Amino acid sequence: MSNDVEHAKRALRAELRERRGLLSEAQREAAAAAIGERLDALIDELGARSISCFLSTLSEPGTREFVTRAVRRGIRVLLPITRADGLLDWAVATDDDATTEGLYGLPEPTGEVLGPIAVNDVDLMIVPAAAVDRSGMRMGWGRGYFDKTIGSMEKCPPVYAVIYDSEILDSLPREVHDQPVDGVVTPSQTLNLSPSRR
Repeated sequence: MSNDVEHAKRALRAELRERRGLLSEAQREAAAAAIGERLDALIDELGARSISCFLSTLSEPGTREFVTRAVRRGIRVLLPITRADGLLDWAVATDDDATTEGLYGLPEPTGEVLGPIAVNDVDLMIVPAAAVDRSGMRMGWGRGYFDKTIGSMEKCPPVYAVIYDSEILDSLPREVHDQPVDGVVTPSQTLNLSPSRR
């Protein structure tokens, strides 16, 4: 059974990765600008003063300008740093855009490294995803970092995934460790979903 689910996820991830690869630079820039505006509004709506976010790669919906803007607005932004043990360390974002290459070639912040529990103090988590279904189930890219983080938090804040509009699906293959999200932010909408499992 779980092999079938893993196979279905692998095939879906490959399709989603290919679709993202077809976007033009102009489409990516427009999507990043729209997503940034929606994330700004979400922070205001929730009154968030401290958030976690991720530094987008070229294939992901852009978050970098949003992060810089949030820092300049006085929001404390924690950025993830991957560890070999499957956990995430965190660093406080600055507005200088300095990054280094982390595990798996992902962009990571260069600031002082804080341990995994640093994220327990945020008011909002903004996470990457390959897709999210209408029940709030999130499918990541297969390494499990955010599932572990969300699943281990005693008092998890609202969690929103950043994806493209076409990546909201009716249902997703799921495994026991998969964690739902409370909502998604796309270029065209902020969609609140039901989980609130906290």
